[in-house]
Amino acid sequence: MTHNAPAGDSETVLVTGGTGYVGSWVIIELLRRGYLVRTTVRRLSRADDVRAAVAAGLGEAAGERLTFHEADLLRDAGWREAAAGVDYVLHVASPMPVGELRGQDVITPAREGTRRVLEAARAGGARRVVLTSSSAAAIPRDRDSVADETVWSDLPDEPAYNYSRSKTLAEQDAWRFAEEAGIELATVLPGSILGPVLGPDYSPSVNIVALMLRGKMPVVPHFGFSVVDVRDLADLHILAMTHPKASGERFLAAGEFLWFSEWAQILRAELGDAARRTPRHTLPDWTVRLVARVNPSLAQLVPNLGVRSRVSTQRAQELLGWQPRPVPQTLVDTAHSLSDHHLV
Repeated sequence: MTHNAPAGDSETVLVTGGTGYVGSWVIIELLRRGYLVRTTVRRLSRADDVRAAVAAGLGEAAGERLTFHEADLLRDAGWREAAAGVDYVLHVASPMPVGELRGQDVITPAREGTRRVLEAARAGGARRVVLTSSSAAAIPRDRDSVADETVWSDLPDEPAYNYSRSKTLAEQDAWRFAEEAGIELATVLPGSILGPVLGPDYSPSVNIVALMLRGKMPVVPHFGFSVVDVRDLADLHILAMTHPKASGERFLAAGEFLWFSEWAQILRAELGDAARRTPRHTLPDWTVRLVARVNPSLAQLVPNLGVRSRVSTQRAQELLGWQPRPVPQTLVDTAHSLSDHHLV
């Protein structure tokens, strides 16, 4: 949940990936706390989309406190200008194997993009960089054990693991760069990201809720995730940015684990008739594995089929005082916002 924090006192923060779901919420929370915010977009033509999303969450226009720079993770151009003279850099942008990158290499752009951002942060004199990694970078070999920040994923070089490997390798690169360059770094490792939407751009996890509510997911696979609210995730990024004890630390941000079938049950219990089309049955695992052979998106999830992960957020809560909200509340808020934006 959002903490009371001192205003930014005109400190400047660069947030990469302003068009993204997490990036937009991080921008909103920074503006709410008084910071000047720069954000990168791959095309400046998307600036109005970001302003609209921020206004939807902030309740007011950002005005001159939000500015834009054109920069792409795959190209050098624009990064040094974006980071020049900033106080902090929050590297939120990351390629995902969905949309235009479906079936494409996400490992190379994740690693090269992270290097570009860190080099620009060093050149620009940033006091600290916070990197958005993923709980997929902290998967224990024994899936029955509890994941914490000491764990690093060690995954096979196979397409089903490309996203998890991209986050793991990019984070490891970042820590090596920070040590060699002598810059302060903290990393945030979110689980499945849900929460209120600001428009049609939202996380793949939110899309699952939308599909459930639309009746487009009549049955669910035996999947589940540890969930974090996007608003709490934004709060944790700022805590990792400003807290004196955060430098040099990894912070897992993944709360209660729920199966997809439990997501549907909560939605029906809390929303009543509005959730009448949510799924009530679970697919057999053999069916999921068969379909995954021809469905790349589903294939990315197969390694987690039937796996109940356990994640500890003790470090963030004890060291930074971070307090995430209950997952059922997040699910309900997600559903209400999808309805409010006429997306279900």
